[in-house]
Amino acid sequence: MLEITPSLAIADAELVERFVTASGPGGQNVNKVASAVELRFDVRNSPSLPEDLRERLLARRDRRLTADGVLVLQAQRFRDQGRNREDARARLADFIRAGLHVAKARIATRPSRAAQRRRVDAKTSRGAVKRNRGRPRLED
Repeated sequence: MLEITPSLAIADAELVERFVTASGPGGQNVNKVASAVELRFDVRNSPSLPEDLRERLLARRDRRLTADGVLVLQAQRFRDQGRNREDARARLADFIRAGLHVAKARIATRPSRAAQRRRVDAKTSRGAVKRNRGRPRLED
């Protein structure tokens, strides 16, 4: 059981883990031991996820999500299979926790007329300071 929050958990039966040989350092061991983990989680058909969370996760433009709504995570940071497995599960939990956060809707506002005036006056005075730099001009 993968616990996301105290009220949300994902059953191990919903997770598909595949162990493959990792790339990168590891000496002769890297060619013999399947230490990298490929974790698959079907976001679209998971009974553990609430509907609104599922929609937010599927709406994310994440390259790890397939067209079928399956999240594919690959973990090969460590040389040990167990640590890679924990890493993949932790990243899955972080992905789902990120979907729990609902973005607050932005309310469009306009600057007041006084604020617009202050902005233009500040720009004008700054331009005057810059104009007075440099060599003095002879204006006869």
